[in-house]
Amino acid sequence: EEKAPARFGWVVGVMVRCMLNIWGVILFLRLSWITSQAGILLTWLIILISVMVTSVTALSISAIATNGRVISGGAYFMISRTLGPEIGGPIGVVFSFANALACALNTVGFAEVARDLMQFGVVMVDSINDVRIVGVITVTVLLLISLAGMEWESKVILSLNNFSSFLISLFQAQGIFGYRSKFRFLSTIYKEMKPTFSRCLPFSFPLLLASSSCVVRDASGNMTDILTGNLTDGCVGLGCKMGWNFTDCIQQKNCEYGLANNLKVLGQVSGFYYLITAGVFAASLSSALGFLVSAPKVFQCLCKDNLYPYIGFFAKGYGKNDEPLRAYVLCYIIAVAFILIAELNTIAALISNFFLCSYSLINFSCFHASITNSPGWRPSFHYYSKWTALFGAVISVVLMFLFTWWAALITFCIIFFLFGYINYNKPKVNWGSSVQAGTYNMALSYSVSLTGVEDHVKNFRPQCLVLTGPPNQRPALVDFVGSFTKHISLMICGDIIMEPERQTRPQDATDQLVKWMNKRKVRSFYTPFTAESLRVGARYLMQASGLGKLKPNTLVLGFKSNWRESSPESIEDYINTIYDTFDANFCLCILRMMDGLDISDQFDCEADDVSDNSNSDQIKTVFQNTQGKKSIDVYWIADDGGLTLLVPYLITRRKHWRNCKIRVFIVGDEQNMDEGRNEMIALLKRFRLHFSDVIVMTDSEKRPQAKNMTRFVDSVAPFRLHDEQQEGVTVQELRQREPWKISDKEFEAFKQKSERKVRLNEIIRRNSQHTALVLVSLPVPHSDCPSALYMAWLDTLTCGLHCPAVLIRGNQQNVLTFYCQ
Repeated sequence: EEKAPARFGWVVGVMVRCMLNIWGVILFLRLSWITSQAGILLTWLIILISVMVTSVTALSISAIATNGRVISGGAYFMISRTLGPEIGGPIGVVFSFANALACALNTVGFAEVARDLMQFGVVMVDSINDVRIVGVITVTVLLLISLAGMEWESKVILSLNNFSSFLISLFQAQGIFGYRSKFRFLSTIYKEMKPTFSRCLPFSFPLLLASSSCVVRDASGNMTDILTGNLTDGCVGLGCKMGWNFTDCIQQKNCEYGLANNLKVLGQVSGFYYLITAGVFAASLSSALGFLVSAPKVFQCLCKDNLYPYIGFFAKGYGKNDEPLRAYVLCYIIAVAFILIAELNTIAALISNFFLCSYSLINFSCFHASITNSPGWRPSFHYYSKWTALFGAVISVVLMFLFTWWAALITFCIIFFLFGYINYNKPKVNWGSSVQAGTYNMALSYSVSLTGVEDHVKNFRPQCLVLTGPPNQRPALVDFVGSFTKHISLMICGDIIMEPERQTRPQDATDQLVKWMNKRKVRSFYTPFTAESLRVGARYLMQASGLGKLKPNTLVLGFKSNWRESSPESIEDYINTIYDTFDANFCLCILRMMDGLDISDQFDCEADDVSDNSNSDQIKTVFQNTQGKKSIDVYWIADDGGLTLLVPYLITRRKHWRNCKIRVFIVGDEQNMDEGRNEMIALLKRFRLHFSDVIVMTDSEKRPQAKNMTRFVDSVAPFRLHDEQQEGVTVQELRQREPWKISDKEFEAFKQKSERKVRLNEIIRRNSQHTALVLVSLPVPHSDCPSALYMAWLDTLTCGLHCPAVLIRGNQQNVLTFYCQ
């Protein structure tokens, strides 16, 4: 039976580890240098800033940590679950790296002290390489302890206690004069402060103690310099007031002792140097071991979330505690790389930068979660403020640039790069982050504010309700509308469910369709609705879809290519839907794919983003052939407000259609052809629409060829009553039996219109047989026109083409303007 994973209480697991980190190498090895450079007052200010930043961050951490159980992962887990993967992922990488650097920092500190203890000329190589050798050996031993498991690591940390004790002792020749209050502020004389305040601040974040009350800044270590009567008129330095003369070493800058030069001052002041050395050993080794354990744990949590590629290898854990052995090795390699730098000051500046970045994001996480007013933000820790959290976030960023501006820039560049990667790939995680809550608040606020804004022609956008059925069954329709609505306007895929077997479709099917659209990168809503007919469903969706101003104004249909084999009721339902569209003051688009193509084309998505139920190779071939064509032809037969001209302009803004030229065909007579063409060119220029040519169709009023007219008559023959050819039967009787058929009188009444449709098709096939796309003005339906005849008109206008065709009609409201207001 497996034992439960090792758990530590707040004393062993939190307080002991934090205190050992505070009483670390910076405190023992760099405190005297900080005080010598900054002076007592600025050193106290450094302490105050450090305490302020860490205290505010601690309050923010407490709020986040008490808003739900925090699993392993530390700061990464809290930030990612609060701000989402876009911010959590980058900070997980940075925080893991910072912990690995912290391991290197403490190991180098230990190695420096160990090197200084090698007396009597015991030097392996030189002072720098000795630090590297000792450091690599030390971190290797720590790695072996970590690999042994949590219990061993805990026992080692508990056995490494801080043995430091501060006692009074006098070492005058080395600049130590004792605890005298009259000299307490001597080191605040600014003329001796050559490094800047910001240079000292990065070393202070493990906190601080001041030793400058009893040690001067520079001392030679020569006993003759402290003899009575050694003072001269040109004495330089604070030691002059004590009767000491360290002028020579100060001017020659070769002093070996004092706060600014001797890193062993803290041990000498205490009177028990070797006891202080033992404290440095205990603190540095325990902190290094703690960071060597924490960095892999954080990185393992990041790897398990699978936010970045190729890091899943390090997510595997071993044993009852799920030890990340692979991540241990990675952290060890990073630590060794920075140990080889062998410069404690350089590593300290880098690690402060990374940790401040983490502090900033922790505070911002608390602030952002508070201002979104999400009902899920209910921390049990109440002693925090969103404004102090914001202050902590800002001051942390400011301090980053004060420390090392180039390191801060590099850090932010890394974070922005990692943020961009996750934001582009959209990982499939849902953590209920405050970013999601903020997005909801913004969407709600903007939607409500739009309701009070009147519509303006300059802001017209074709907001499309697309009757796709299940979107994955009509990818061409989805992609066509997406080509001119993506990042521009609203798109809703409406699925009118009429078949009984689909009325009980489970929620999983709806989720799969949404996932299909997301995978295809279609920016659209999906709205299913159960109705008894297409007309009823479309009428409901046109009335009820959308929110406020975000409502559709354009209905998009696929062409009913099987209309000849369909039932009369189905044709009637389709045409009535078109009638209702105009009655509802909607614009209308009908898409017809190229003849002879049984699969769906794609308009503006990557070649590998195809549905599983489509033939990928055929779709890819059709798509590539379409992109090779050079023009989009627009047949502007009637002024509909400008939608027929606006849609091709929007399409050519996409990269796949950018190289296509727009040709505009208009109706005119031969006598005024040039005048009509010039007027149209002037109008298009005033509308700022890009086009390559305007062509006047002077022969559109001619009668069509006999064979084409015969073909049209034959196509509607099954839908005619032929009442004049039947004797003894009245038209009323035939109407009662087949009310949907076309009487001879109706056929003759609309014969001229039928001939115009056939003639226009001849012109289209002559000029636009192999273009990329054809847009034709949709004829306005008449209430007395039989549905089958109107359906035949739509079929005739777009038949025989080897490219997609769009029948389009605006609602007579202007969508283009050449005025500024």
